[in-house]
Amino acid sequence: MNGQTAWSLYENRLRRVSAYIHDHLDEELDMERLADIACMSSYHWHRIYRAIYGETLAATVKRLRLHRAAGDIVRTGLDISEIAKRSGYPNLQSFNRIFKSVYGMPPARYRKEGSHTVFEPSISGKATAMFDVTLKTIEPIELIGVPHTGSYMQISKAFETLFGTLYARGLASPGMRMIGVYFDDPDIVPAEKLRSVACVSADETIAAEPPFVRQSLSGGEYAVLRHKGPYADMHKAYQWLYAEWLPVSGRQLRDGLMFEEYLNNPRDTAPTGLLTDIYMPLV
Repeated sequence: MNGQTAWSLYENRLRRVSAYIHDHLDEELDMERLADIACMSSYHWHRIYRAIYGETLAATVKRLRLHRAAGDIVRTGLDISEIAKRSGYPNLQSFNRIFKSVYGMPPARYRKEGSHTVFEPSISGKATAMFDVTLKTIEPIELIGVPHTGSYMQISKAFETLFGTLYARGLASPGMRMIGVYFDDPDIVPAEKLRSVACVSADETIAAEPPFVRQSLSGGEYAVLRHKGPYADMHKAYQWLYAEWLPVSGRQLRDGLMFEEYLNNPRDTAPTGLLTDIYMPLV
């Protein structure tokens, strides 16, 4: 077996495990089963996974389930006990304890007082939040990425494939910018049809071989809002930009893509400390 074939098999194993985790979050995820999917012994596979992704398989499952749970709490009226069950927790008490340890407050309180609530309209009908929006002129950005179709809350699946492949091919670099490109309005397009690409900055020296595609972002002026907090809150920040900032800014939108740049890593940063720059293209 030559080196290229060996790397290809390794990439495919990473991809299979990552896809299985994302597609079966509602189920009991047995670590031995995941090792079987990788076609390796549990003893070796768990160490390989941690070396590539920087966290254990169990930590990945916990993080993704809580991320989805936070989205359900913010975006739906589902009962907290139902969200706990859907997230794989045996009882509400254990879910409350784990959620609080990560998000800083129990889920019921988070629904009422979480960081997303600063974007909610007040009695006067205006949002209470005020954010600094910076105007930036940027050069065009060249990217490679992995396409994703489906809920934007699930783009992490594409990012897992992106970074797993980059590390398996020896292409990962600390200087790469982590960027999400979003093509559709989630308030108009059904969740299952939303299109996005999980990207990193990369020049032409990195080949856009599958599963990679090449993506470009136009240069020019952008309004940039820095959002601090869980990714589940991001849609509220977009609503604020469009409904509150844009009408009073005196600026007009340019026909270009909005994108997000993720400034720290959700694997080693608490959800409340996540920093994201949202870029809105301006004329």
